[in-house]
Amino acid sequence: MGFKTDFLWGGATAANQIEGAYQEDGRGLTTMDTLTVGDRNKPRQITYQTVDGRVCKAERLAKVPEGAVGYIDPDDFYPSHTAIDFYHHYKEDIALLAEMGFKAYRMSIAWTRIFPTGTETEPNEAGLAFYDAVFDECLKYGIEPLVTLCHFDIPLYLADHYNGFSSRETVDFFVHYAETVFKRYRKKVKYWLTFNEINVLRSWLQLGIHPNDEQTKFQAVHHLFIASARAVQLCHDLIPDAKIGNMVMYAPSYAMTAKPEDVLANIYYKRQVEFYLDVMVKGYYPAYKLKEFERKGIRITMEADDLDCLAKGTVDFISFSYYMSTMSTTDTTVPKTPGNNILSYKNPYLEVSEWGWTLDPLGLRIALSEMYDRYHVPLFIVENGLGAMDVIEEDGAINDDYRIDYLATHIRAMRDAVVLDGVDLMGYTPWGCIDLVAWSTGEMKKRYGFIYVDVDDRGQGTFKRLKKKSFYWYREVIATNGESIS
Repeated sequence: MGFKTDFLWGGATAANQIEGAYQEDGRGLTTMDTLTVGDRNKPRQITYQTVDGRVCKAERLAKVPEGAVGYIDPDDFYPSHTAIDFYHHYKEDIALLAEMGFKAYRMSIAWTRIFPTGTETEPNEAGLAFYDAVFDECLKYGIEPLVTLCHFDIPLYLADHYNGFSSRETVDFFVHYAETVFKRYRKKVKYWLTFNEINVLRSWLQLGIHPNDEQTKFQAVHHLFIASARAVQLCHDLIPDAKIGNMVMYAPSYAMTAKPEDVLANIYYKRQVEFYLDVMVKGYYPAYKLKEFERKGIRITMEADDLDCLAKGTVDFISFSYYMSTMSTTDTTVPKTPGNNILSYKNPYLEVSEWGWTLDPLGLRIALSEMYDRYHVPLFIVENGLGAMDVIEEDGAINDDYRIDYLATHIRAMRDAVVLDGVDLMGYTPWGCIDLVAWSTGEMKKRYGFIYVDVDDRGQGTFKRLKKKSFYWYREVIATNGESIS
């Protein structure tokens, strides 16, 4: 007894972290194209130009001054511009995924390959043709594409000229894009996601917004909800046999002590992700969030049919990323450690990765149980993995046993959630199945994949693809539907 026979084993990537070819075949610029390389000690930075023409930099999630526009400095390095050059290697890469036995490949469409500024009426045919070719290559091997419509890469033009998702017009542009790709790929793609990690989207970089205050952010979030709900309804109308879900970053939290104040702090922390799930799965704003808006004086501007739109546009399943857990406390002196888009309180019972992320496989079972108990819809783990520095041995081997150990413990945890807790789990697509540019630091040396790509942090290398030890291990996991993991 274990995973169902049609369980979707695979892997996950994002366009802005693998494709490269950032200005090829009519592709327009995105906010992500302005993001420089960083490392563990130096945050990635956004380059922008102020209204008086000065070129400046800000940390990736910092405020960009109102009126400033994205700028690409010819003297700086932007790792996404080349990435691993999937744009020219996709046939080779998909063949390698097929060799592992992938049932599904989670990827994203670059919005600006289809509509270069986001505002065009007619799509860019070269962009559409590229994804036709990618999907055809997947289907040739029996791999189901799981496609994210927007994975952090909002068109730069919409950020510079429409204030991103704080503008209602951007909703219409997104829906036009979604309708275009639904119609084009209706016979090729059965699984869709709207926005990647919607609960951590913030700032100019991810939402294109000025200023980055709570009023502007939550107005933009409301527009994301409406954009997603409209896309869900369109998908149901245009591709009746398709399934479309949302996607959140899920980090289960534990109260640091039994002190009631810590328990209450934990409830408040959990609501930060439950709010997004409540709206997108249940179809309405929860009372606790409306009360929070009331306390803070946040007023969300809505159109007459918005609440009806949310109610009709609920998702078919929940997908999520899981890398780590955190803790909640009222004690601000507790040490913190880095994580996926957050700083988390350090858990004295758990170890951390080379980059400081908490390692907690049992937390994945907890996450699955929490979501399934609350929402009663199928779940899909679309990101999970270990970023580490891999070494090529003299004989050419890449012995990433640490990655195998990490993934094995997490697969056991999700199997327990299915077998012991009754969770309805659709599939598992660990992050960075082929090495890619790390979103958090912009490095290549922080590697996640089963496939090594010979390129360094400055975009130099042969771009040769090499199989790691985990490649063969994961192939056996898929072939046995997880039974090879005792």
